[in-house]
Order: sequence, then structure tokens, then C-alpha cells
Amino acid sequence: MEKRREPVRVARSSMPPFEEYAGMIRELWDSRWLTNMGALHHRLEGQLKEYLKADQLSLFVNGHIALETALKALGLTGEVITTPFTFASTVHAIVQNGLTPVFCDIRPDNYTLDGDKLEPLITDKTSAILPVHVYGNFCQIEKIQEIAEKHKLKVIYDAAHAFGEERHGIGAADFGDISMFSFHATKVFHTIEGGALAYHDPELEQQVNGLKNFGIMDEETVAMVGGNGKMNEFQAAMGLCNLKYVEQEIKKRSRIDRRYRERLDGIKGITLCPEAPGVKRNYAYMPVVFDGYKKSRDQVAAQLEVVGIYPRKYFYPCVNAYACYQDRYRPEDTPVAHRISMGVLTLPMYADLPLDIVDEICDIVLS
Repeated sequence: MEKRREPVRVARSSMPPFEEYAGMIRELWDSRWLTNMGALHHRLEGQLKEYLKADQLSLFVNGHIALETALKALGLTGEVITTPFTFASTVHAIVQNGLTPVFCDIRPDNYTLDGDKLEPLITDKTSAILPVHVYGNFCQIEKIQEIAEKHKLKVIYDAAHAFGEERHGIGAADFGDISMFSFHATKVFHTIEGGALAYHDPELEQQVNGLKNFGIMDEETVAMVGGNGKMNEFQAAMGLCNLKYVEQEIKKRSRIDRRYRERLDGIKGITLCPEAPGVKRNYAYMPVVFDGYKKSRDQVAAQLEVVGIYPRKYFYPCVNAYACYQDRYRPEDTPVAHRISMGVLTLPMYADLPLDIVDEICDIVLS
């Protein structure tokens, strides 16, 4: 097979019309207000609060800083139970707050934290649970909340993959004490880099916004030790432009998801995430697990790369197999997560991916 001239990556950033973005940032040359919660920042914050159906919402320079801030704002101590089947940021945010991650295994069907294995991990040092809506698959929200309330624990959702998703009409921003959203360039909705925290308690707003601005409360008062997590005006402008098109982008992604499912669903040795009833999806990812297939995950990935198609082993390895944690954890202690990580491959998925390329990807996988 001949390698294509234009590589097909696993993701590609959606962009608004150039003239629209240029017009949006034109006012910045007049105001010279480029950061520190300017007019565009406030406009985007209001629009996202409405779109995500959030009670309270605070914007950040990126999702990781947002998650670090969420953990700090809640005053957590000791241990935080989370999943090893996630991006590095989830667990690093826990560690960077001086907290200890405790890994709970995942469900074999949708790869989210397994609520049935959660309670035995709770100790007198546990202060919170940090589940992840992996690939936009919702966690066992009621079960996790019930356990959290029973043991007086906070719940912070990593909702980086769940932008705009709803379950029975309730948005992802409504679950837990705080939900973190990522607006990285390759997400369904992006602000180049960026993120947000959605939360219920209005009293958290001052704490969250103070922590993202060095703890500065006014010109003369620094009330807490904070960092720099502010979203700038160029990011906010990109977000305002992209938010106008996000539903259109999601609709395009749904066509691609449907084609992958038509071609790959029901093939022996290939597992696709089931579509949960009552969920408004964002079609952020197309994860495929190879287990008992005629070729291994790595062989399939290598064959796609021969023709310039670049899928991603996402998430591999599990976080509890990272070199930086190898003396503290073992991936074998979470066997389901370990098995899924060894077989998962996320195939290219973005709004403008042509269906003939989807068919080419499927042809290679099936051959």
C-alpha cells in the first residue's frame, strides 16, 4: 500500500471561518485588554454556563489547571479514589495537590470507574472520589453519589470528554460537587487551550476565581496562595466563534461514528463502546478494543501507519503503569483497566474526516 501525502491524524482541530475570528479579536487592538478576565472572557463564561446548563462556571487557561484548582478549592486531604484508565492529567492533579491517588478498577463495558469496586477502597483517609467520563461514557452517577454521601466524600468529575453531553436531559455539568471540562485544541469544542469548572455552590466562586489569580481578591488584598490559571482574550475569542458551530460539528461527527459502527460492530474480536440509552452524545472518540482478533492492536496500528493513518493507543499504558509511579502501584491490581489498555486503539475521529477515509480505515482493520 502506498503512503498518502496528507497524514490522517487521530484528531484535527475544528476552526471557525478566519474572517470571523479576526473580526472577534479586532477589538483587542483597540482595548489592549488581553487577559485578566476581559470582556470576551466574561461573554464566553456566560454563554458556556447557559450551554452546559451549569449553576456556576469559571474559565481557566487549560483543563489541568482547572482540575488542580478544583481539588485545592475543596480543601481535600489524604486519599482520592480515581481510575487508572485516564489521561495523565487526572492523576497528576491529585499528586500535585499533595494527595494520594487510590486506583479503582473500571467497568469492562464502557471503561469508567466501577462503582461496585469503589466502597472497599474507602478508608479514614479518603476525602474524595475523582471519576472520569471516559470517551464521553457517563459514569455510574447515582451509585457514586450514594457512596459519596454515605461516607461524606466530595465528588469531582473529570468531564474532559463529555462537553455538551446530557443524560435524560441533565447536562454533565450537573453531576458531583465539581465537573472539569477541557477545551484543548483537539476536543469537540476548543478555545485553543482552555478549560472550565462547573459547580453548584455559589460560595465556591470566590475561592475558585481567587485561586486561579494568585489569590488576589482586589488591588490591596491577597487572601490565599493561588496560581495563574486565567484564560486570555484570544482563547475566549476562539471559544465564542467555535461555540456557534459546535452542534453542527457534533452532527458531522455522528455520521462518522455511524459509519464506523456499520463497518466494525459485531466483528469477532473487536469491541465498540455500547451506546447508552437516553444520552445525548458528542462523538468525541472512536475507541476500538482488539481482544481475540486475528491481529493484535499493535499490528493493526502499524498497518494503518504504513499508509499514513495515525490512530492512538489511548489510554495506554494505564496511569498505574507509568514510570513515575512504578514504585508505588501495579497495573495488575486493576486487571480490567490493564486488559483494556493493552487492546484499545482510538481511530481517527473529527468533524471533517471524509467517509471514504473512514471506509479505508475499516478496510485495513478488517483485512
